Amino acid sequence: MAPWAETEHSALNPLRAVWLTLTAAFLLTLLLQLLPPGLLPGCAIFQDLIRYGKTKCGEPSRPAACRAFDVPKRYFSHFYIISVLWNGFLLWCLTQSLFLGAPFPSWLHGLLRILGAAQFQGGELALSAFLVLVFLWLHSLRRLFECLYVSVFSNVMIHVVQYCFGLVYYVLVGLTVLSQVPMDGRNGVVIHCNHRIPFGDWFEYVSSPNYLAELMIYISMAVTFGFHNLTWWLVVTNVFFNQALSAFLSHQFYKSKFVSYPKHRKAFLPFLF
Repeated sequence: MAPWAETEHSALNPLRAVWLTLTAAFLLTLLLQLLPPGLLPGCAIFQDLIRYGKTKCGEPSRPAACRAFDVPKRYFSHFYIISVLWNGFLLWCLTQSLFLGAPFPSWLHGLLRILGAAQFQGGELALSAFLVLVFLWLHSLRRLFECLYVSVFSNVMIHVVQYCFGLVYYVLVGLTVLSQVPMDGRNGVVIHCNHRIPFGDWFEYVSSPNYLAELMIYISMAVTFGFHNLTWWLVVTNVFFNQALSAFLSHQFYKSKFVSYPKHRKAFLPFLF
């Protein structure tokens, strides 16, 4: 990664500032709650803001002004409805971008830049963000199912500020995940169709790291099945020779096309083949 990219990546962007502020706010609130009872702030509004559900019910008689901002805790399901819809949309956009080369919507692209999206190259981050977004969506779907069909909500309440925070939270989390995707090259424009010598990461060791990664995926599946599963190891063996052949042919193509092709680079297995 270039030095300028590392500097930009480490900068305090708006998104990081938001998370840092929220972290500091919750840390301060926790520290205040750890104070001896005599030193604990007695502001009813403050206590009403940080408590919800059963912890709110245990409080002394709450002022009518506080009760006016109560929202049923069963509205928790709204958080996950928003998350499933919003993060499902973000996942769809990222899938279109990664696998079909489609650009993000212009408004989303602009929003991500404002929030401080990554401005450096790094395809591995895009794939990582895709996996995290898949897991986030599945987590939200599971929580929504629990809220609708498993959880039993009594008549306990949450503050309307907490409700609004919950609605915004999963929107912000999804944008945070998507902001890790490098924006350079996300516009879907093909510059040219000419072949070039790739450099960086696994390309420094093999000509076709995608074929090596494919083999590693199947080996990980074999580990999942157990090392004694002969049938799946036969599948792995087939994938090994299949991908090795494709990698060797690609390696020969690169060597014939580029006189300056790195001589230390192998076709399929680092340092070996």
